[in-house]
Amino acid sequence: MRLLLDENLSRRIIPFIEERYPGSTQVALAGLERASDREIRLFAKSNDYIIVTQDSDFFEMSLVQGQPPKIIWIKCGNTSKGSIIKLLLDHYEWIEQELMGNDKACVEIY
Repeated sequence: MRLLLDENLSRRIIPFIEERYPGSTQVALAGLERASDREIRLFAKSNDYIIVTQDSDFFEMSLVQGQPPKIIWIKCGNTSKGSIIKLLLDHYEWIEQELMGNDKACVEIY
């Protein structure tokens, strides 16, 4: 699973999750710093990324446009980089099962 972290998530998270999520990146690192959510979604779809976000925009787009891309929606409010890293690493197996095994379009992490 390759993750594309939305702009609201720190690019400094990537080195800490690379082993578990190889090939992951963040919007700014992918050259999409000023891109619209639509452009980010198209990039994720074209490059087989799962979008990781803290807001509802990508989920709402998926209701209309379907999947891919799949979405990991982190719903714990503003939290530290360390907390985001821990959530992604601690929930890896569950995320994989839900998104890949059960073919869900979105998982929510609290």
